Amino acid sequence: MDAWWHEVWITLQAEFADIGDASQLTRITVRLLIAALLGAILGFEREQKGKAAGVRTHMLVAMGAALFVLVPQMSGAQADAMSRVVQGVIAGIGFLGAGTILKGKDGDDSHVKGLTTAAGLWMTAAIGVAAGMGRESTAVLSTLLALAVFSVMPWIVNRFDKDKEP
Repeated sequence: MDAWWHEVWITLQAEFADIGDASQLTRITVRLLIAALLGAILGFEREQKGKAAGVRTHMLVAMGAALFVLVPQMSGAQADAMSRVVQGVIAGIGFLGAGTILKGKDGDDSHVKGLTTAAGLWMTAAIGVAAGMGRESTAVLSTLLALAVFSVMPWIVNRFDKDKEP
């Protein structure tokens, strides 16, 4: 019976041996935490504005996108394989974003809601991909620019709209 338990133990060790050393563990942890943090920042802004996709949604999208590129990259995937993974993330997040878009009732084509939320989720996924690929500076810069779009642009648009009124 001891041989059986020993074999089980060896198998379990092999199953959890995908993180080889402290360097790799640190890299994985930092990338996923950066993705989660940046997603939380964008999600917090959206939640404060009362939008449907908030902190948890943005964190999960960013971490999921990071994980989708992190695992194949750590496994030694070539550039063409990584390109297909990124394409899959982009397409998949498109379906998620489509679920946030609502068209006005009674044929009112002029009233569409959720486009900014969908675009924000798409941007959050891109930020997650950047973090997962080890491009943390690019991910942080992109988050700051997205925050500017979410926060500053409405103020600028409202300012110009007020100037147009007689």
